[in-house]
Amino acid sequence: HRDLHYPLRRQRQMCIRDSFKIIHVKWINCHECSIQIVTIIILYRELNYMNQMNNNELFAAALELNDPWYIKDIVFTPEKKRIDIYIDFTKGETFTCPSCEVKECKAHDSRMMTWRHLNFFQFKAYLHARVPRVKCSDCGVHTVTVPWIRKGSGFTLLFEKMCMDLVSVMPVKAIAKLTELHDTRLWRLVKYHVEAARAKLDFSYVTSIGIDETSCKKRHDYITLFVDLKDSSLLFSTKGKGSETIETFLKDFKEHGGNPDKVENFCCDMSPAFIRGITDNFPKAQITFDKFHLTQTVNKAVDEVRREERKSQPELLKRTRFLWLKNPQNLTEKQSNKLQEISLNKLNLKTVRAYNIKLAFQDIFNMPADIASGLLKKWYFWATH
Repeated sequence: HRDLHYPLRRQRQMCIRDSFKIIHVKWINCHECSIQIVTIIILYRELNYMNQMNNNELFAAALELNDPWYIKDIVFTPEKKRIDIYIDFTKGETFTCPSCEVKECKAHDSRMMTWRHLNFFQFKAYLHARVPRVKCSDCGVHTVTVPWIRKGSGFTLLFEKMCMDLVSVMPVKAIAKLTELHDTRLWRLVKYHVEAARAKLDFSYVTSIGIDETSCKKRHDYITLFVDLKDSSLLFSTKGKGSETIETFLKDFKEHGGNPDKVENFCCDMSPAFIRGITDNFPKAQITFDKFHLTQTVNKAVDEVRREERKSQPELLKRTRFLWLKNPQNLTEKQSNKLQEISLNKLNLKTVRAYNIKLAFQDIFNMPADIASGLLKKWYFWATH
């Protein structure tokens, strides 16, 4: 029925990657044979960016290069999995002196420099630029600062940003493997940006500080962390877990504008070293022991009572350690039945009493502050008599 004309049902554009041509595809409904007839019209409009923008201009736009910088050449080496982009500046261009900021200084000479950039797909990318040195009439000869790097770095700013983003979520060694760089270079990069960021910190507003230690390696290698409790930001970290860590923190705290007399609260565990260090260096601060370590201490006491009483009640208390350490809502059905069986037993076990003391202690944290203080005194009398 090619001689008949039917209304257009729908049409759309399709892009064929291999030919880079636009194809208009039209569907019509034939009333005679009830089938769809497809008419394909190929429009020979090449999607070749070379007609609109050459490769150098395309990469210059991607790198956000402005005058006088332009891309001179691009060398793509698939066998080495790398792309090298060569950047140059316009002949006769003048620059601003990087030292005294005198404008319109002429180039004295130049030298080639190379930086690692973000990967181009799966290929490593390197920027090579002829960086000029200007001769300033006031302060002599200086190398011009190019806008895509940090002075003294072998990486572009975008590459450094990517590395710093990754450092916050994965180890440096893993990043070194991913970027195919030695981790020493990455550690230098991290150290520079961390020190630069910490130099801008102001601790004059800090009034509440939390302290805790954690192991950074196997065995007993510890670091101590100091955190602002109001905004949960890390203030300082140092090796060790003794009272000397408080002295080290105090020195850094003062260097960033902190006032020890304004610190009102310190939260820490019950480490004698921390208590002594806080008392000596922050005499006006009140010490608050955190809930986690207090509950941990109470749990240890309950377990000690169970171990001692198990000697006289071996069958009843056998394999019940985690039953007493868990909260009631976290017990399995089997553990709940076992706990009920032991509690209903009329032997008046000391372990049951210790367990109830533990639960009463945890309930105090759920009470309003004005009521909790009196309950804590009553709880203390119960636990010690």
